[in-house]
Amino acid sequence: MKIIRELGSFILIAGITTLVGAILVLAVGADAGKAFGAFFSGILGSFYSFTEVLVRATPLILAGLGVAVAFQARFFNIGAEGQLYMGAIAATWAGLYLPSMPLYLHLGVAMMAGFLLGGIWAMIPGFLKSQYKIPEVINTIMFNYIAINIVGILVRTVMANKTSPLPMSPRLADDLHLPFLADPTRLHAGLLVALVCAVLVYLFLYKTTWGFELRAVGNNPRASSCSGISVKKTIVISSLISGGLAGLAGGSEILGVHGRLLEGISPEFGYIAIIVALLGRNHPLGVVLAGVGIAALQIGATTMQRRAGVPASISLIIMGLLVILILGRQYWVKSRST
Repeated sequence: MKIIRELGSFILIAGITTLVGAILVLAVGADAGKAFGAFFSGILGSFYSFTEVLVRATPLILAGLGVAVAFQARFFNIGAEGQLYMGAIAATWAGLYLPSMPLYLHLGVAMMAGFLLGGIWAMIPGFLKSQYKIPEVINTIMFNYIAINIVGILVRTVMANKTSPLPMSPRLADDLHLPFLADPTRLHAGLLVALVCAVLVYLFLYKTTWGFELRAVGNNPRASSCSGISVKKTIVISSLISGGLAGLAGGSEILGVHGRLLEGISPEFGYIAIIVALLGRNHPLGVVLAGVGIAALQIGATTMQRRAGVPASISLIIMGLLVILILGRQYWVKSRST
């Protein structure tokens, strides 16, 4: 019976989402059949279209994993966007200014630099919360603005491309690029990095003592403290890992897609990662599935706008609705079981 209730709840969510989407499409005066045809064509119309979904999903999965780790420890990290930008800065710097070294070592060092700077950027609010009880929600949001504007300053000053009037850094060496997985598409090895990170996060959270302590602190900080678990240390560690994963998302965008640092490198991946983590219920497998699903929704909505004249902003409404429905699903299932 429980499985039937679970399945029924997801079917109901899918039905409500489809109905609301159809109503919104009709409300803007578009042909619903043409719009939905364009939507699914944008996702599955060709192999290239499908790989574009995976390209978009890569940073969402990485940043979503970071947010999920923080949420598991009850560290409400709203700063994945800024941490992603800091990771992009570090990866670009490593790509441009480090001494010559073997290609794959250089790529690994650049990605690790992104992880470290993103983690340090998140660890500052983590330290402030653990030591001084300063709310991390406010701090991490403010750190987003700081990081975004640091990028704006860098691409106009010390990291500016002197040959271009546009605010961007010089281009990385042509061979300093994450390997492509399926030519001639843009799908790159960042996807493999994201999937490996999902496995590692799962093993860390559910198969290690540190992961158990992190989840215990998230469930009941007071009981964890009474059991000898250092709540302060756990919060700092969770913030470091969380920011590091978001920093990896920034590094993968630099080394896998753009090849240079520029303003607006993230179309709010860090904020959407919060939705990904919530939809995935903070579980690594759920985050992977939610990341791919949200990426498909965005790519499909963009195609729908281009071919059928339907505003892509409808996808934002759908994402918000999905969050509300998914979060409310557990209460619906529980009420039906009593």
